[in-house]
Amino acid sequence: MDILTLVGLIAGVSVVALAILAGSDLGAFMNLPGLAIVVFGTFSVTLIKYRLHSVKEAFALAVRTAFTDRTVSPVVLVGQVRELANLVRKEGILGLEDYQTDEPYLRKAINLAVDGHPPEFIDEALLQEMQQTLERYDVAERVFRGIGDSAPALGMLGTLVGLVQMLNNMADPGSIGPAMAVALLTTFYGALIAQLVALPLADKLQLKAVEAQRNMMVVHVSMLNIMKGQNPRLMTELLSAYLTPEQRGKLQPEANR
Repeated sequence: MDILTLVGLIAGVSVVALAILAGSDLGAFMNLPGLAIVVFGTFSVTLIKYRLHSVKEAFALAVRTAFTDRTVSPVVLVGQVRELANLVRKEGILGLEDYQTDEPYLRKAINLAVDGHPPEFIDEALLQEMQQTLERYDVAERVFRGIGDSAPALGMLGTLVGLVQMLNNMADPGSIGPAMAVALLTTFYGALIAQLVALPLADKLQLKAVEAQRNMMVVHVSMLNIMKGQNPRLMTELLSAYLTPEQRGKLQPEANR
């Protein structure tokens, strides 16, 4: 579980709640009609922009990315593919058959190689898998960025509705202040949903896509070079391009053994 996502969400909600409690009570910030305008309005706009299955996949992918998925360190991945290269040099490509890994993309690459497919087919299959994975992340990111754009706009729309209703009741000056507060709450809801939930999740999905692409490129390049019989040490030098200087320092002692 990505504990920092949960910590950040709790911290954000806590800061807003404490700011509210410092000057009033939470009940003053509860307005069900305004909340309905923002939530259901934003959901409706999202359904207009995207297909229902894309929205479902986006939410499922966002939850996995934010709370459950953990990206394998590229240092660990490079170490694994170096083991594969050494194994192939000793036992041949069939020596990979019993190799165990929790990385799905690496497992697929190993299965394709063990099944005896030519390098050209493996290259195409892995590229297709990478493309489809990145496309899913891209769609999910656009869904949440759309929510981040729509929620404040729907909040402003709710505010305008509240202002019109307030202006229609100007005969009672004492009701203007409370009515204005209720009208502004929809803008508050829209900004809260966008800035605390939708846009951070969109950024998280973007980061996850970058990390996934990097790891898949490590596997892709490695498997093709393994099938060409490239020296494991040279392959490690090639893969170091995907590592930061700090990560290369962690890998170097193993590479020189």
